[in-house]
Amino acid sequence: MTDAPVALITGGGTGIGAAVARQLLDGGHRVAVTGRREERLREFAARLGDPEGLLTLPGNAAEYADVRAAVEATLKEFGRIDTVVANAGFATHDTVAEGDPEGWPEMVLTNVLGPALLIRAAIDALKESKGRIVLVGSVAGFVNGPGNLYGATKWAITGLAENTRRQVTEWGVGVTHIAPGRVETPFWDSYGSLPPGHLLSADQLADSVVWAIRQPAGVDVNTMVVRPIGQPN
Repeated sequence: MTDAPVALITGGGTGIGAAVARQLLDGGHRVAVTGRREERLREFAARLGDPEGLLTLPGNAAEYADVRAAVEATLKEFGRIDTVVANAGFATHDTVAEGDPEGWPEMVLTNVLGPALLIRAAIDALKESKGRIVLVGSVAGFVNGPGNLYGATKWAITGLAENTRRQVTEWGVGVTHIAPGRVETPFWDSYGSLPPGHLLSADQLADSVVWAIRQPAGVDVNTMVVRPIGQPN
């Protein structure tokens, strides 16, 4: 177990992040997950039986001190980091012309600044391990939606992924940008209901993330758009 690969996942207590964490643990990884709510992280660990290879780290993905502390705690506990997954994010589910600006700063900082902070904090460890950066974007980062500010934050992730790849590939670090369509997760709680039509499960989306992480050395899977069958946009 001491030589097992290590993943650090932001927003890992629920939804896609939790599904990725479960699958990696099942596959022999050691995993650290972050989240703002310590109680939710404890509940997640308890549901999995408090496995020895799981580390839970309360913190804000948009605060560099918290992100850096999570990286340092992971290195202290496990001795290495092979993969970081920038998964923390949310939507205000409104528009630039008719929405409430009060919620926008937190969304923009979490969705855009947060992944950049994770890259910055973890890059030295990833250089050493020749590891991988996974950025969870969205189909909304490829398809324009009327007034969709959340979508604009995910367009930023589309750019950040390729800009980052062009720098870190020379250091042997891979970058995977995964852009899911509609996934049945707590993302929709603030929306009030699930959208119509078929949705991916978090585990179905996690299958793709884990597949990218498990690619052989020297293989860099860069962009994956994963929609449920039936989603037209």
